[in-house]
Amino acid sequence: MRLQPGEAGSAAPACISHIAPFDSYLPTIPDIMNVLNIAAYKFVALTQLPQLQAGILEALQTRALKGTVLLAEEGINLFLAGPAAELHDFLAWLRLDARLADLEVKESFSSAQPFRKLLVKIKPEIIRMNHPAIQPAAGRAPAVDAATFRRWLDAGHDDKGQPLVTLDTRNDFEVDVGTFKNAIDWRISKFTEFPQALLERRQDLVGKTVVSFCTGGIRCEKAAIFMREAGVQDVYQLDGGILKYFESNGHAHFEGECFVFDERRALDPTLKPRVNPQP
Repeated sequence: MRLQPGEAGSAAPACISHIAPFDSYLPTIPDIMNVLNIAAYKFVALTQLPQLQAGILEALQTRALKGTVLLAEEGINLFLAGPAAELHDFLAWLRLDARLADLEVKESFSSAQPFRKLLVKIKPEIIRMNHPAIQPAAGRAPAVDAATFRRWLDAGHDDKGQPLVTLDTRNDFEVDVGTFKNAIDWRISKFTEFPQALLERRQDLVGKTVVSFCTGGIRCEKAAIFMREAGVQDVYQLDGGILKYFESNGHAHFEGECFVFDERRALDPTLKPRVNPQP
């Protein structure tokens, strides 16, 4: 029996210069990919996290879904996979919570389950930056959608004619798998290194329009706010990240694949996994 929100035991939730291709001996991808993979996040004030954790865990276990959900007072971040019907049912349940009613999801498919287990964790941050004053829920930095970003990349400048630069906010090993052509890559090994990297190099961004990007958008949410507060004036975040860009623009201006933190290893610009997860 599936619990509904409000019932006992339930809680209604919240410049790359080198591309490293994967080894050629890795398994090929079958034509049939019937496991839905979703990624979603939202910065929103959440309370009663233990109850929320318990409710989400039970809802996921009931539907036999796997992956990771991170909860913090600043919001929710999730990566899940399983049968499409079960995932959509879970999302419908999750969105019954008014705080998560507009949760946006990015979808892709694989031929097998890419996660080995289910985890629902409470964390200090849903994406760690170690700068608690950066609160996207209190106000986002300006965002640029994928279509506008593609147009700016085609032109080499924004709509005002100002030179465009793209800034990859991901870890160095992610960038090595693929990134936008000529993107700035500061070779950080973890996101907590981004603030210092920015402070050391912000003068390089003066007079330019900066579009920060990451896999799905969560890191550039915080990165763009930090850059604006550090005095970088013309800063945008790529709405929905690389994965959202792939949905409508494919490989345009992108070199390589997009690294993901599961057994698929990476997604190509058609959102197909590079590695076939083993059942």
